[in-house]
Amino acid sequence: MGRWRPPSAKGSAYITAAGFKRMKDEVTQLWKIERPQVTQVVHEAAKNGDRSENGDYIYGKRRLREIDSRVRFLSKRMEVLTVVDRLPEDHSKVFFGAWVTLEDEDGNEKTYQIVGPDEFDVARQKLSMDSPLAKAMLGKRLDDEIVLKKPEGEELFYITAIEYKPYDQD
Repeated sequence: MGRWRPPSAKGSAYITAAGFKRMKDEVTQLWKIERPQVTQVVHEAAKNGDRSENGDYIYGKRRLREIDSRVRFLSKRMEVLTVVDRLPEDHSKVFFGAWVTLEDEDGNEKTYQIVGPDEFDVARQKLSMDSPLAKAMLGKRLDDEIVLKKPEGEELFYITAIEYKPYDQD
């Protein structure tokens, strides 16, 4: 069996202004701060002679490849992203950037912000707009019912709050 894998589905090309800033900050950190430091370590290690058994040289070169790869990925991705920095006119519907509070059948509440796939982080309550739950929420209104289909069955949620915060308050 080969190593070929079908290409993954392309994520949506939307991002919040705060998410885009974090992405730019990561590129700056990697390119302007970390890469010069690693380059200096590799340069010093290369002076020591035999590179085949020189851990600083080997791991430094590997880290440089990782940094270059990440910077290349982020730069290409930032070119195609659309920064959403305006709030929608209709605050009664769920759109990109909304903070949505859901209540399950047991009365438990969870709040998520709908963000782009490049900035999702469930631990920070950021839900990708490409996720099944976010797709089910988009366009819904307060007190609407959401049915999430899962392999083990359906899960029912109710929208109890929709809030839009300015994007600079992330």
